[in-house]
Amino acid sequence: MQSLQHKLKLSLISLALVSALSGCSLEGDDGVNGATGPQGAAGVDGQNGTNGNDGQSLPRDLAIEVVGRFAAGGVEIYGRSAAEIVQFHKTSNSAFAVNGALNQVEVISLANLPTAQVGSPISDTSLSSVAFTFPDSVTVKDADGLDQMLNLGAANSIAINGDMLAIAVQNETKTNMGAVLFYTLDAMGQGTFVKAVMAGALPDMVTFTPDGSKALVANEGEPDTDYILDPEGSISVINITDNVPADNAMTINLSSDMVFSNDTLDDEDFDTDAERKALLQQSEVKFASPDGTTVAQELEPEYITVSSNGEKAFVVMQESNAMGIIDLDDMTIEVRGLGFKDWSQFELDFTNKDEIPSFSSVDNLYGMYQPDTIASYEWNGATFILSANEGDSREWDAYSEEVRVKDIIDPDELNMLLSPELQAFYDASGAGDGLGRLKVTTALGDADGDGTYEELYAYGGRSFSIWDQNVNQVFDSGDDFEKIAAAVLGDDFNSAHTENKGDNRSDDKGGEPEAIAVGEINGRMYAFIGLERSGDLFTYDVTNPFQTAFFAHYNNRDFSTDFELDDDLADPCDATEGMNCDEIAMSGDLGPESITFVDAADSPNGNALLIIGNEVSGTVTVYQVTEK
Repeated sequence: MQSLQHKLKLSLISLALVSALSGCSLEGDDGVNGATGPQGAAGVDGQNGTNGNDGQSLPRDLAIEVVGRFAAGGVEIYGRSAAEIVQFHKTSNSAFAVNGALNQVEVISLANLPTAQVGSPISDTSLSSVAFTFPDSVTVKDADGLDQMLNLGAANSIAINGDMLAIAVQNETKTNMGAVLFYTLDAMGQGTFVKAVMAGALPDMVTFTPDGSKALVANEGEPDTDYILDPEGSISVINITDNVPADNAMTINLSSDMVFSNDTLDDEDFDTDAERKALLQQSEVKFASPDGTTVAQELEPEYITVSSNGEKAFVVMQESNAMGIIDLDDMTIEVRGLGFKDWSQFELDFTNKDEIPSFSSVDNLYGMYQPDTIASYEWNGATFILSANEGDSREWDAYSEEVRVKDIIDPDELNMLLSPELQAFYDASGAGDGLGRLKVTTALGDADGDGTYEELYAYGGRSFSIWDQNVNQVFDSGDDFEKIAAAVLGDDFNSAHTENKGDNRSDDKGGEPEAIAVGEINGRMYAFIGLERSGDLFTYDVTNPFQTAFFAHYNNRDFSTDFELDDDLADPCDATEGMNCDEIAMSGDLGPESITFVDAADSPNGNALLIIGNEVSGTVTVYQVTEK
């Protein structure tokens, strides 16, 4: 056995030595290289990779430049809504703007729009218009097919789809039924009257479905100031076939056409007004009106946007802090509350007395989003809604919900109490000159009715938000607007549009986000938000609604000028009331009310455009938006 093991060991050693020698001294020299063989066949091309960041790379920068501006007039139109709702007509390369001062539509030619910024963006008046007028009365069909004459009042809204123009006009008596006037437009932007269709009381906004097959009207149904008459809010749906509107609108009412998608509810659970109100209050819809007001009278449709497939529309009821989901197949509406913004999580400036930017978080203070304008776009096949969270109160001679915080505890006003926590903050903030300046609602805050406000609810979100198609919030800009404006404008931030006096809207609703539009530029989606009082224009990248980012700030206003007007006066520039409008023409754009986005493919100058109507200065300003 030992001899065998010895022989095996020697064999292994010999094998190792042979292997080592074959790897070195026994290896021959390399031969010369052979001739190059023929080229092989080309392989199949691989698929292109996808760019990151939803198709485009970041960071990117935008140039926002004024390339044209229209002024409706001078002292005779300031403060009179002479440039309010704006639209674009591609065939004539024209901007259309409602002129409330003259109750006509201005058709502003953009055919020769430059691609370079104008020399004086604040005072430029390079664009001109032709007036588009409409009658003082129209004949419409009533529900029985009989002709009825309507005397018309102010035009509130316009919409353009292809070569069809719709004008929403309220009745001479705003609580009576209004009308939508339809026209076909030619290559010069002039219209041929087609038909007038009766709508609801105070048709405040009109829009088309993307395919042009329907016109939708938000009938606000505001009360008269004495609350003697309070018409119901409603949605009018006007079918359009071969460019001819139907004689009668279909109506989605806010009573029997209201539905609730909660599967735990049966139809019998919301077939009375009291039941509907209770369910809406549970979803944080705000009710603020005299006793006896019905749900349909309470809810006042303000603005509509439509999904890209035309199957659903979304409508805001601003004062009620709610949004409705309209099913255009079933002709039903579901109303959902928008909830409240917690100002302990953000900071705001709540007083105008210090006349400087000063920001604080406040426990038990909430903001009601209360959007004015809304817009929508698609992401991953789903609809998302953008809202400009302006805020608004019901303030009429016969009923008002609005008070300053200091009035709550004033013995000569409400003579109520604040909770110990709110009272302590009130005192530390400067009392009546601090938190006491903020305007809040009396409809919320004293939930148990014991005479003590445990919470305060202010108007508006001072922000813009993104909501999914189920009205769940996926983004809010928080306190961006005030802080960015203060950083750029300093003490001029939160200025009113009636005078150059910074910080004088902090006690109300801040700069008041009023107008919003969304559009695509080189593969990315951007939201553009205009603040009515301060004139700020904010741009956000919203390509992915869950990765929204601030992009740009612009303000086309000169804060060094001296002027003052009062748009509550019959003559907003009345010198006998101490008003002075001499320098408004040099002050820039005041009161942005609406924004229309024009895609580069449709634009007269080949670049994406923003058309903004400024109701106080009576100007329409055209911006081009390009990548730097």
